[in-house]
Amino acid sequence: MKVLVLNQSEVERLLLMHECIAAMEDVFIALARGEVEQPLRTIFRPPTVKGVMAMMPAFRGGERPLFGLKAICVFPGNAAIGKDAHQGGVMLFDGATGELLAVANASAITAIRTAAVSALATKALANEDAGDLALIGAGVQTRKHLESIACVRKLRRVRVAASRFESAKLFADEMQPTIAVPIEPVETVQEAIRDANLIVTATTAREPVVKREWISAGAHINAIGTFSPKAREIDSATMAAARVFTDRRESAFNEAGDYLLAAQEGMIGPEDVTELGEVLIGSNPGRTSRNEITLFKSLGLAMEDLAATFHAYEKGRDENIGSWIEFD
Repeated sequence: MKVLVLNQSEVERLLLMHECIAAMEDVFIALARGEVEQPLRTIFRPPTVKGVMAMMPAFRGGERPLFGLKAICVFPGNAAIGKDAHQGGVMLFDGATGELLAVANASAITAIRTAAVSALATKALANEDAGDLALIGAGVQTRKHLESIACVRKLRRVRVAASRFESAKLFADEMQPTIAVPIEPVETVQEAIRDANLIVTATTAREPVVKREWISAGAHINAIGTFSPKAREIDSATMAAARVFTDRRESAFNEAGDYLLAAQEGMIGPEDVTELGEVLIGSNPGRTSRNEITLFKSLGLAMEDLAATFHAYEKGRDENIGSWIEFD
């Protein structure tokens, strides 16, 4: 038996953003139809370590059953030393025999699939003419989100704000050659969000960085930066005012501080949350009016890693990209 090993550059070469968006749509539809099983992620937090390990298994049935397991470490301080905060691997297994098929760089898989899911939510929920994008954060995820949102909406303007203005300026300088519309670094989140109808929050904040009074009617928000019950990027007033969507209710109700802290304040309840897959199959409505604020709370699911890795595996096999390792 041979196992395909895909490093970061190989994953990036194989997992093109528009193809990953399509793969995410397919797996979200499968989830809504009951074809995916996945427990909540397990988080391991040794008290002496400035990071965590997360273990995320999933199973997808159907004609080609698959198991996936992502083991990933998240070290927020890595940005200061020029490394991605996400480090680890995704393992792909044959769902009929249990054989290991592939191991892929989890940092690359996570960055691309997270942005692809946000693009899918934007495609399903944002107004069709939305094109003024606010990016909050200036890290790896923000870079991928600029690429992914541009795949599903015609952008007119981009503003970026970060914890330090120098980071926002560096982001704009680095990313401007990749996109035809102007990228403007700004000093504050409020400046970035003003008049924006597409908003992405990709921060490590523990307290809200977005306030309701800054948000324009009809805006769509992708909130992706936190997956801790005690941390949030979005204030309770915004959670209460928006139509809230998520990748999976169980994850939101157990892991999303944006939801949980607002719920503790009585601002939102379980009945106010819709899964993205339900919108895609038509069992629940998406946006219902032009002026409605929509918010997609992304937690990141193991099935996304499975689907992205399987797509990269099939392309790598067909195009002879990656390293085949004897594993018997």
